[in-house]
Amino acid sequence: MTIIDAQRWSRPLDPARLVLATDLDGTLLAGTPEARRRVRDLFSATGTQQASRPTLVFVTGRGLESVMPLLSDPTIPRPDYIIADVGATVVDRELRPVEPIQHELTAHWPGSQAVLRALAGFPQLVRQSVPQERRCSFLATEDAITPALRAAVAALDCELLFSAGRYLDVLPRGVGKGMALRRLVTVAGFDPASVVVAGDTLNDLSMFETGLRGVAVGGAEPALVERVCRNPRVHLATAEGCGGILEGLAHHGMAAGAASALPAPPAVDGADLVMVYHRLPYDELVVDGITLQRRPKSPNGIMPTLLNFFAGGRKGSWVAWSQQASRTPQGFDTHVAVDPQRYRQLKAARIALTREDIDLFYKKFSKEAFWPIIFSFPDKAEFHQAHWERFLEVNRLFAEQTAREAAHGATAWIHDYNLWMVPAFLRPLRPDLTIAFFHHTAFPSSDVFNILPWRRDIIGSLLQCDYVGFHIPRYVENFVDAVRSFAPVDVAGSVPCAPRFLTYGCALGVDRMSTAIEVGGRRVALGAHPVGTDVKLIRHLLDQGEVRRQLAELDGLLEGRTGIVSIERLDYVKGSLEKLQAYERMLERHPELLGKVTLLNIVTPAASGMEIYDSLREELDRTVGRINGRFSTLDWVPVRYFYRSLPFEDVVAHYAACGIAWITPLRDGLNLVAKEYVATRGAVGRPGVLILSEFAGAAVELHGALLVNPYDANAMSETLYQALSMGEDEVAYRAGRLAMIVDEHDVTRWGDGFLAALAPQDAPARDERCAA
Repeated sequence: MTIIDAQRWSRPLDPARLVLATDLDGTLLAGTPEARRRVRDLFSATGTQQASRPTLVFVTGRGLESVMPLLSDPTIPRPDYIIADVGATVVDRELRPVEPIQHELTAHWPGSQAVLRALAGFPQLVRQSVPQERRCSFLATEDAITPALRAAVAALDCELLFSAGRYLDVLPRGVGKGMALRRLVTVAGFDPASVVVAGDTLNDLSMFETGLRGVAVGGAEPALVERVCRNPRVHLATAEGCGGILEGLAHHGMAAGAASALPAPPAVDGADLVMVYHRLPYDELVVDGITLQRRPKSPNGIMPTLLNFFAGGRKGSWVAWSQQASRTPQGFDTHVAVDPQRYRQLKAARIALTREDIDLFYKKFSKEAFWPIIFSFPDKAEFHQAHWERFLEVNRLFAEQTAREAAHGATAWIHDYNLWMVPAFLRPLRPDLTIAFFHHTAFPSSDVFNILPWRRDIIGSLLQCDYVGFHIPRYVENFVDAVRSFAPVDVAGSVPCAPRFLTYGCALGVDRMSTAIEVGGRRVALGAHPVGTDVKLIRHLLDQGEVRRQLAELDGLLEGRTGIVSIERLDYVKGSLEKLQAYERMLERHPELLGKVTLLNIVTPAASGMEIYDSLREELDRTVGRINGRFSTLDWVPVRYFYRSLPFEDVVAHYAACGIAWITPLRDGLNLVAKEYVATRGAVGRPGVLILSEFAGAAVELHGALLVNPYDANAMSETLYQALSMGEDEVAYRAGRLAMIVDEHDVTRWGDGFLAALAPQDAPARDERCAA
């Protein structure tokens, strides 16, 4: 007996009342990109359209755990209900059990262990190692289904379901996709005449036997087609996957036009390369109500490198924020020329954000929620849902602007964790784009990353990229591990990391790196691209008279003492306090060095409004005062402490003057200060010793540095003493080795290498990403 009366089953479908109950693999997850987009949009209406949005039910043989990654995939509509485990699990949109259905299912299940014990005598059954609840799944042939097996299953008050010629499920008696759907229709109060089921294998047969309208999509299993071909309520579609679903809905009377508008069209005169960066490539200065451009205050070698991609006349756009009084300021120009003489076809596409937007999205949320997790300080993290909502809102604005800027088939290069969610919003808008993402920070181990309440959303977004790049192989592998805790992963390629990177000789070393992964039918390429420094700029600055004058002054200040330079931003991840304590300990243990060494400790203030660093600064002030108070003499101060931002010219002069660079962050994504020091000392012909934390990304790249564990207080002091007492031959050998690495792998090579890795025809280059 069917659940639809004869007078109602043939009337046209009302999109507002439609309930689509669809299988996943081979059905909703298959079909052309255009068909999948139309189905997604049909079930993704928001706001005022929410009331007229149809209802979507996933009906799958997968376990619920295997379905969860799909919920963060922006190319797949989010379901209102999920029937998983071939009908043994029924939950709502928030993954809460639908009662009383779930209680009834649980009451009739004897338990997996009871089933496995009862079937232990059937070696022809191979249990599937997949997540599942209230069922046991096996791989088997049809010959394995013997009377003895049926009897053993019946004795458990269970039954068998065999599908696709190889999958065998043991389920509670009466359980199946069709039964679960029948109960859900009743409990949820759906109009049966408005329900359409869709499937492609014999596993879906029970849905078609409920009497509901249905569509067997193109390419369906012949055994299913044979069983439903005479059912007048089932349409046999010719198109596969989502195309078949749309064909079936049209057959049952729903207008094809109900399935959404087109995504954002490519810009008519769009950019071939779109840089998506939170900052503009220049600083904005408002004078008498007029916005002027000026060179950035901070030395950022990445900005000129990215700009150089447009120096040859390449058509480009640079998407970034512009702080304004409101999001819709009067007379605001979205597009502004960056530098018409040098980059004649590059425009800055400015997104108007308010001060509050920037404070919440960047200064507070990114720094208070993401930053502590990225650098493995989860105890310092603060999570606020309202801040996350603002973060999503800003990322959506970036994605929409990017979609408007790009030409058909263009490349969108997104930068850093502040824009983690841009790919999720961008991919549905512009499926034609090549989306690349580069992390300028570290990427933490999966157990730390997974602390983030929104980890699934972030991973789901990054998996919409075609290419994701990191500084070093360890961060690549950390990302792959994070994805593994999100969805099944197939590693589609890997390369050895040596000799380009340290493997077993460093805390961040790994011996192999994944170069591509396949997740949920998508292939994402991966690579390690440590950012280099601008060696040419440093050499140019050292030829300037002002820099040479400062160097002479610093040489006079040191008066033959060994200078130890330490330059870092005020941040708890930089290990500034631990470094000062180690210096104090070294002076205690080696009094013969009193008066012979000077620590030039330069701390760059954090951005204004970053209150979380105030207490750290106070502690640094106290520690410096204590050290100088204990050890200073009339003609010597052990620590010269500067809490200010120095021009890059001054920084280079400090590098050149000091025989040791002491760079020991507790965590760091890379650390360009180490490379700048090496480049500077090489340019002036003064070999220097680099002491580098094992937890700085650059440690796996800079062969020749003295590596130290900054958490080991004794090792910190002794490594500094080792550097101070090192012979000239060893200093020269180490410095020469470092200089060759820094010169060869400069910032220009970083940028060129990243874009080259995006080229699909450049497969050999991708396989050499670690060895390059």
